[in-house]
This record gives sequence, structure tokens and C-alpha cells, in this order.
Amino acid sequence: MLFAENILSFLFNVKIPFAPPKGVGVLDVHANKAVQQTCKAFYHKYYNDNNRRHLLLGINPGRFGGGITGIPFTDPIRLLSECGIANNFQKKQELSSVFMYNMMNAFGGPQAFYNRYYISSISPLGFVKDGKNLNYYDDAALKKKIEPFVIDCLNKQLTWGIERNICFCIGEGENLKYLTALNDRYKWFNRIQGLPHPRFIMQYKLKQKQHYVEEYVRRMDGID
Repeated sequence: MLFAENILSFLFNVKIPFAPPKGVGVLDVHANKAVQQTCKAFYHKYYNDNNRRHLLLGINPGRFGGGITGIPFTDPIRLLSECGIANNFQKKQELSSVFMYNMMNAFGGPQAFYNRYYISSISPLGFVKDGKNLNYYDDAALKKKIEPFVIDCLNKQLTWGIERNICFCIGEGENLKYLTALNDRYKWFNRIQGLPHPRFIMQYKLKQKQHYVEEYVRRMDGID
């Protein structure tokens, strides 16, 4: 099966197998027909092959990126301007998406980047609480409940031709700590390489954005 078909089958069937803690909502957009059309256009454009790829793992989708388009770190604006995929989603900007596509352009463009890398998240579904994005590790009950789901999702994705010598973790704090602990138990990858989170860069280190773009490219290029 082509890489694209594996991704689409996974995304269109992924469900949280537990009741979320009180007050926590799930960003599960892949049942939406417009999202499905967008995902098909995107993944058929960039993943319609059987190439082996390295994996980048974020935290979980946010309200203005993957929580709208169904594609990690891709907001509706970048989906059109960088990927050439028309969409009718509200054109809201996600800071992380801005950084990631700046980085991809420094890498040679989205086509060159996606030809070698696949982006997912520790949790492929996002969470909200009190109207704001919620990271899976910021709610103790959610963090405890989510582990079997995380393990199952990673095991499924690793059957598609993911390189195991290194995995890139987007986020050098709690996300890296969590993934490293799981990898120590399950031995999925030879090593985990942390990367600064795009949201942190755009919010607190904007003047040094080009430095971080170059850092991403330097760490990720030439690993084969």
C-alpha cells in the first residue's frame, strides 16, 4: 500500500479509546468531509509513493493548524500558499505552521521535505480545555489515560516504512521526556533528537527565527 493510503486510512479511523477527563474536548476533525478532501489532496500530492521516511513527532494538533485542516503543522493559509491546495477553511494563522513552512522552504520546499520526512504527533488527535489548546501532558488524568493510545498509534505508523535510526521530537521539554521514556521501553528508535518547538520560537525567540530554521535544517539534513 502506498504511504499516502496508509496515512489516510489511519487518520480517517483513529479514535480516542477512552472517555476524556472532565472539561477536556477532543479535536477530531477527520470525519469532516472537507477535511477528508483536503487530506486526500495533500497526502496524494506528497506521499503517493513507497519511500522510506524519517519521523517527526509533535505534541498534539492545535485549534488553528491540524485541528482545522487535519494535517500536522499546516494551517489553512499555508495549505494554500505553500502547498497549492485550495480550501474553504477560515484563513487563520498558526504560528507553528508559519515556522515549519519557513523551515521547509529552507530545506528546498515542501516537496523536497515531505519526500524525506513524515510529520505526526504523540497524539494524532488534539485536545482543548476552557477554549484553549491543551497539551496531552498538561492534564495529569489525560496523560495517564492516553499512554495505550499513543503506543498503539506509533506502532501502526511504524509499519509504513519509517526509518528507525533516529526520530525527531518537536519540543525539547515534556514531549521529549515522554517520548524518550516510551522509547526506552519499546526500543522503537536508535535515538531521539529533540528540536525546539516552533510555537516557543515564534512566541519568545522571533528575532532569532532564522537561527532556529538553520538549526532544524542542519540537524535533519544529511542524516541518511
